[in-house]
Amino acid sequence: MHELPVQVSVNGQPTEGTVEPRLTLADYLRERCGLTGTHLGCEHGACGACTVLVDGQAVRACLMFAVQADGTEVTTVEGIAAPDGELSPVQAAMRECHGLQCGFCTPGFVVSITALLRDNPKPSDQEIREGLSGNFCRCTGYQGIVNAVHRAAEMT
Repeated sequence: MHELPVQVSVNGQPTEGTVEPRLTLADYLRERCGLTGTHLGCEHGACGACTVLVDGQAVRACLMFAVQADGTEVTTVEGIAAPDGELSPVQAAMRECHGLQCGFCTPGFVVSITALLRDNPKPSDQEIREGLSGNFCRCTGYQGIVNAVHRAAEMT
């Protein structure tokens, strides 16, 4: 199969190479960049575990081809914390408010919440639930996640 060139800035680091046209962005991040925080749950865009930011917009990395990300800035959950490893307000609030249990969905939620709070710094419960409606969690019952969003909003 003919491979195509791709250049993507991932968490501020330039990456480049050639990829098969149907390689997903999620697989590119996991296999080529070694960033396994982008989880693959359903691989159909339904669960949100693979959510990343592409040029600041929350997208499902399992639904986007790596070649579509050519020339963009991608931020994964690994790029949300400070360079020194200090947790972002969203990450700290998720821990503080028990917004996670098994942790599988957590990276997608952290990325989605980061984008939500950037666009709406003081969301209501309803706005939070609507903003996170594309992320599924089977463990928490969501109230801890909603509490974490409010807490992160207070911390920023």
